[in-house]
Amino acid sequence: MAKIIVAEDDGALNRLLAGALTANGHRVRACHDGAQAIAAFDEEGADLIVTDIMMPEADGFALAEHVRASGADVPILFLTALDEKPAKLRGFAAGADDYVTKPFDTDILLARVAALLRRANIERSRTLTAGNLTMNKDEHTAYVAGEELALTVREFDLLYKLLSFPRRTFTRTQLMEEFWDYDSSATSRTVDVYMSKLREKTAACTGFEIVTVHGLGYKAVLT
Repeated sequence: MAKIIVAEDDGALNRLLAGALTANGHRVRACHDGAQAIAAFDEEGADLIVTDIMMPEADGFALAEHVRASGADVPILFLTALDEKPAKLRGFAAGADDYVTKPFDTDILLARVAALLRRANIERSRTLTAGNLTMNKDEHTAYVAGEELALTVREFDLLYKLLSFPRRTFTRTQLMEEFWDYDSSATSRTVDVYMSKLREKTAACTGFEIVTVHGLGYKAVLT
């Protein structure tokens, strides 16, 4: 059972979401604006957050930024009618892990929630498996069909990040800020070069592929 915060100012939709998630065995804290959701998160935390973007008091972007500023790796699912590229870019920059666009199918939403919770549990366990690839975060080791895969520290961290959140798009800027920090010599082209190397090194891997999201960045897709 996961503890989930639902932030949605539409009362009927809020009740629908809370009911569906509760019926699936989760404990739901229903909030009707971003400020309530921020307060709920600060009070008791959460295993996952489902949030609308356009809300009174504080919007979904502000909620996501607050959660990430706290240092929490809680998965955040944006539920929104905003399907434009700028909104998605801003959402990912704020810390969103996935999007569901309104109107939505409840079964699809529940599947997305399950996937995000599964990936979060993998991240906490520090061991990740995708096809014939196994990665251990603590040991910083990767094995393909039992054979060790030679990766640099940065290559390992990039691949582990992508596979921890399959289908989530990470922009080049996000990746540079996290893995290159203040290295002034790094550019968006540097990220492209590393992704190219990772594709070469994981050519024998099954179960996933590294996909370029044109105009945005990269994501891992399980196959």
